[in-house]
Amino acid sequence: MNATSTPADERIAELRGEIDACDAELIRLVQRRLAVSQEIGQLRRDSGGTRLSLAREQQVIARFQDALGADGAALGMMLLRQGRGRL
Repeated sequence: MNATSTPADERIAELRGEIDACDAELIRLVQRRLAVSQEIGQLRRDSGGTRLSLAREQQVIARFQDALGADGAALGMMLLRQGRGRL
């Protein structure tokens, strides 16, 4: 701790480091999710199906909403949109 920092400042810096690590992991996971989603869409198209399944999308949105509330539903929709593109 330097002369101008407080224990709270030090703890805040530690916690911000944890947030940065969480953000990096979230970014890695979202990128992985997008790649998997795009592969599923390609396989569906190649087999003559549609590129998305509305029933599956509703399951994803419901899972996010159950875990995180209304903002979770928005997050789930954003992830779906990233994986399939805008309709």
